[in-house]
Amino acid sequence: MSAPEQDKQRNREIAANEAERQAVSAVRVSSWAIGLAVVIGIIAVALVWSWLKR
Repeated sequence: MSAPEQDKQRNREIAANEAERQAVSAVRVSSWAIGLAVVIGIIAVALVWSWLKR
């Protein structure tokens, strides 16, 4: 394998690793966003419920 071909292969591996890392990061951020939305939703429902029950 020549040097340019080795460089290309190395660059492909680096790009694949970076893409995987970004995907993991996106999933982590999405999980936090979903969790936060659920908590805010529960708080909103509790506030509305208590307001309607008074």
